[in-house]
Amino acid sequence: MRSTRILLVDDHQLVRAGLRALIENLSGFEIVGEAGDGREALRLAATLQPDLVLMDVLMPELDGVDAAARLAAVAPGARTVILSMNAGAECVLRALQAGAAGYLLKNISPAELELALRAVARGETYLSPAVSKHVIEGYVRRADVPLNPLDRLTPRQREVLQLIAEGATTKEIAHKLDISQKTAETHRTQLMQELDIHDIAGLVRFAIRTGLVSADEG
Repeated sequence: MRSTRILLVDDHQLVRAGLRALIENLSGFEIVGEAGDGREALRLAATLQPDLVLMDVLMPELDGVDAAARLAAVAPGARTVILSMNAGAECVLRALQAGAAGYLLKNISPAELELALRAVARGETYLSPAVSKHVIEGYVRRADVPLNPLDRLTPRQREVLQLIAEGATTKEIAHKLDISQKTAETHRTQLMQELDIHDIAGLVRFAIRTGLVSADEG
């Protein structure tokens, strides 16, 4: 029987090494690649076509939730499992709405990691028990209702916001997204209009408050 092929995505090399060591000891799983951010994850997924992507949320350039939402376009057969420190309802619901098949907390045991990976590999959905029942109920009840202010933005606007919050200039944003500087400037202007925030410092504070970047990145 063919092994389940996994792509590991986390911006901390030590975390990836720990996950690799754990997963390589499990029968039926194979690590086929590693990525340090969401953009690199999409590039590798398109090439490697993994069965499963185990992915952090808070990462440079493109966060794990937005990467999960785009994964189907480049690797239709891949299922995403989010691995995060954040058990908050908004983050979990964003991940589920983006198509994630699993949501795990980073404080789980190796046994639960195995349980989750095997469940998702079978086509099931797995949420850590610590992700409270009301989060699941909230998803079923309000799946089409934006709960996070980030849901007001388009995926491209969220990309631009994250890059701004990480300190990228308009020229750097244009280069990273392969667009013109004028287009990058237009995205920034539309972003400010949508959020009614008209300075960079305000955008950075918004990105931190909504969990798009962490305080030490902004």
